[in-house]
Amino acid sequence: MKTSFSVCFLPLLAALVWGQDAPQRKSSSLTSRSEVLVSNLYKRVVTLRPVGIPSGADMKALAPYLSKALRHRFDLNNACLVDWRKQNPDPSLKPPVGLIENGVFSGANEEAEPRAFHIERTESEKDGSSRVYVRLTVGDPPNKPLVWYVAAVVVREDGRPVVDDVLYLKGENGEVESRLSKDLSSGCDGPRWVGEAHPH
Repeated sequence: MKTSFSVCFLPLLAALVWGQDAPQRKSSSLTSRSEVLVSNLYKRVVTLRPVGIPSGADMKALAPYLSKALRHRFDLNNACLVDWRKQNPDPSLKPPVGLIENGVFSGANEEAEPRAFHIERTESEKDGSSRVYVRLTVGDPPNKPLVWYVAAVVVREDGRPVVDDVLYLKGENGEVESRLSKDLSSGCDGPRWVGEAHPH
């Protein structure tokens, strides 16, 4: 009697343990895939150091890591810049549109061209996306490097993870200072330049 109980009970116990462990493994697998994706993207960012909206060979190298929606926002931003130039034909005027002198995956000014990166952590969001936090650095020894943080927003598209947005952070605590998607549409109504909204 004891033997038959053990034979029946052990598979049941294994199924219960396996069933409880499966969601955790799935979540861990998604986290791992998101981190690999972002790591591969930032390897290319550090190598290519694209400034402004990537184009040509840079865009070809980076596009596989980006969502269709983000690539569409890049196209809209480029169209908005063209519209601004039509409205402002004076060649001495500097376009205010988008992120011409910024590193879209890293930040503005000295943050535009990072030399190294490190994946810090990944957090899952309620909407199914995840945020992969990345530490970026620039500077050569013996100088102290400049260190700053971004978070790549990863979503699933066509069954695989892709980067849909980049959050520029104030510090390593994760407070969002600005986001790529918002910066891309600043002053633009889709492909049309409408001007920056200024509070009264």
